[in-house]
Amino acid sequence: MKQNGQAVDVVIMAAGKGTRMKSRLPKVLHRLAGRALLQHVVDTAAGLNARHVVVITGHGAMEVEAALAQPARAGAGFDLKFVRQEPQLGTGHAVQQAVPALPDDGVVVVLSGDVPLTQVDTLQALIRACDGSKLALLTIDFADPTGYGRIMRAGTGAMQAIVEHKDASEAQRAITEVYSGIMAVPAALLKPWLAKLNNQNAQGEYYLTDVVKFAVEQGVPVVAHKITDALQVAGVNSPVQLAELERAYQLRVAKALMEQGVRLADPARFDVRGELQCAQDVEIDVNCIFAGRVELGEGVRIGANCVISNARIGAGAVIHPYTHIEGGNSDKDAVEVGPGALIGPFARLRPGAKLGQEVHIGNFVEIKNATLANGAKANHLAYIGDSKVGERVNYGAGSITANYDGANKHTTVIEADVHIGSNCVLVAPVTIGAGGTVGGGSTITKDTAPGALTVARAKQVSITNWQRPEKKKK
Repeated sequence: MKQNGQAVDVVIMAAGKGTRMKSRLPKVLHRLAGRALLQHVVDTAAGLNARHVVVITGHGAMEVEAALAQPARAGAGFDLKFVRQEPQLGTGHAVQQAVPALPDDGVVVVLSGDVPLTQVDTLQALIRACDGSKLALLTIDFADPTGYGRIMRAGTGAMQAIVEHKDASEAQRAITEVYSGIMAVPAALLKPWLAKLNNQNAQGEYYLTDVVKFAVEQGVPVVAHKITDALQVAGVNSPVQLAELERAYQLRVAKALMEQGVRLADPARFDVRGELQCAQDVEIDVNCIFAGRVELGEGVRIGANCVISNARIGAGAVIHPYTHIEGGNSDKDAVEVGPGALIGPFARLRPGAKLGQEVHIGNFVEIKNATLANGAKANHLAYIGDSKVGERVNYGAGSITANYDGANKHTTVIEADVHIGSNCVLVAPVTIGAGGTVGGGSTITKDTAPGALTVARAKQVSITNWQRPEKKKK
């Protein structure tokens, strides 16, 4: 809850409309790496062990608040509050709305809901620079600083003010050090400064940056924590910028994985939309997407064009191209693939699929809420749902478990060493005894004995000299 012995309260500005996004969806809810821009910022606040997180909403306020409320209820570890900015009269006016929710004894960190990739360690350094008594600004040098507030320094290098781009002179616009929009300041100092803001400027808005001149007038030190990583302060104002930031983020993730030893066929064709953990000697081909939490064991190979979410894949497993693995968020629903398994191509593993060692799941096979023990095989064109499949079972092409009766799901049990022929229907609830065989084309509605051959199909009839009907002549 504290940084350097002082409580931290985070204010996130998320009231803007985002006109250039050309979307009905509020800008801060557009997704980067699978999560809303604003959720990235809230997660960063959680990483600071913030005491309170105050989100300032405006445009699409109800939608934004609803989107954040659900994750917060799941145990975020901080007090989440919402305040409204209506109408939107500038950044200073926005933070003014948060004042009643901010205790006097904390350090306030101001963030933007459309700047998603600021790192926790950067903000910790900014808070240390604040030291509970100073106004600390996160700054950066840009070759093209257009649109950003310029940092004004005295001859000694001390900061004197921030001049917004529209109010800057030509000489001031030549300055390359800019304010990122992120600051840390004691609440006891910030509150009276906010009360003094006015809108006498080119945009007719209340600028938060004017607190710098108030600090200078009051003799409060204004310090900068300057960084060089532009990605941490990059904002999103258009679909083009969102796409650029997505690729920059993904390339950073890809490079980090490759530095750990992961072999990526092409880092530019790779997406992580959650958390990906890789053991040694993992290989990933092009156009793969990883969502939720995915763990890849040693020597796992992922073929091209796979989509994998919420899954644990054991050492030496091979996921052939075009496989879709869609586990759920809970341990029960996460997909598990055992060591040495072969999956795909064109296989689908749904929530609750649990596969043992050296299981083979082939093309156009779907597994849902089912366990397959070591060595079981379903090599093509099959469905196994709500089932328990024993060791070394061979499950034929075109066969399905009929697990749903129109109202309830039922379980199919296939014991060890069973052979299921092609085009069979196993109508649950049913148990196929160990070592048994089900003849192709059978519909099984009753339990079968261990070791038995079971055939349940109509007797074949052939009619000799049969004549096909002929079309009538017109």
